[in-house]
Amino acid sequence: MQVQAIKSRVIQANDDLFAVIDQAINADSNLKGHLPENSVLAISSKIISYCQGRLVKKEANSKEQKHALVRKEAELYTDPNSSKFDLMLSIKNSTLIVNAGIDESNASLNGEGCFVLWPEKIQETLNAVWKYLRNKHGLKNFGVITTDSRSFPLRWGVVGTAIASCGFKSLNNHIGQKDIFGREMVMEQVNVAEALGVAATFEMGEVAEQTPFVLVSDLKKVQFLDHEPSKEELENSKIDLKDDLYAPLLIGVDWQKGNG
Repeated sequence: MQVQAIKSRVIQANDDLFAVIDQAINADSNLKGHLPENSVLAISSKIISYCQGRLVKKEANSKEQKHALVRKEAELYTDPNSSKFDLMLSIKNSTLIVNAGIDESNASLNGEGCFVLWPEKIQETLNAVWKYLRNKHGLKNFGVITTDSRSFPLRWGVVGTAIASCGFKSLNNHIGQKDIFGREMVMEQVNVAEALGVAATFEMGEVAEQTPFVLVSDLKKVQFLDHEPSKEELENSKIDLKDDLYAPLLIGVDWQKGNG
């Protein structure tokens, strides 16, 4: 597997997403304007948010403003007073994440500080990007993912996550297969999208790298598809709180319902 960061210009609010991607691919000396077969392009969610204009200028009381935005954006959230860091755990787009993914780093609106919200209609947007790039570059085996950073329980630091994917099976199902000792696999599935999201986000960086795109290529364990994910395929990749392995923790949380 090869992981290559792709540099871009500074993105402005309401830029054209397709044009931004094309410019970055054309400017990369390794790609020379063309994406290869058997590859997945990772796109930072922040870039999509910028192009969608999902930026909110900070007000004087930015802390309370951020809390209000989380309540509006999240599907479920916790009270900020329950955290020693004044953060709100939340669930949005079937993802457990802090503050509904709202970010303040590398965020500027007309030269002033702002909040960057998660993109709207993430899956639909990613489907459109996949279709556009697949057709433009004449690709058969090609995928895209939208990534962001998130914290990991009981570990300092952040890792990547894939908020959405298109063009390949997000799960490799090994249930029923046998291990090297002949034992049958009962629950084992590999989350391909998440694995690619971790690698891509690490290569993107977290500070001033200005590489919001990453091409992951030479993929041998990715099963590419020739269609957008169906409703059934999307639902099969999600888990209800009560069915999650971490249900004893998740269902014990005093969740409050948001407007997301």
